[in-house]
Amino acid sequence: MDRADLQRWIDAYVRLWRTAGTDRLGEIFAEDAAYSAGPFEDLVRGLPAIAEFWEAERVDADEKFELRSEVLAVEGDTGVARVEVRYGPPREQLYRDLWVVRMDAEGRCSRFEEWPFWPPGTGGTVAGAT
Repeated sequence: MDRADLQRWIDAYVRLWRTAGTDRLGEIFAEDAAYSAGPFEDLVRGLPAIAEFWEAERVDADEKFELRSEVLAVEGDTGVARVEVRYGPPREQLYRDLWVVRMDAEGRCSRFEEWPFWPPGTGGTVAGAT
């Protein structure tokens, strides 16, 4: 993997987040991929579980958000990107994240780790947290 590969993967992730349904997740995630929404969160394992997680976390495919990313490093099959996401109504929230993405030989993510941060006092939470 190189920096351009990771940026293409991030762009595809955003496109699929903005696409109704989860039928195409296999384009970017391996069948047995592991997905972590935060450093202390349980791993979501496998495409069916990731699909369920995505549907539970997004408002819908028309969810209003802007995402900017910067690839910071790539070493072998693993890359790190700094991501900033600004959600619009109904859940206005700013997140800054580090994404750690490990790719398989087919260029699909085999392990995704998100390290989310939000401004103090804004009520941000890790996905699925209560």
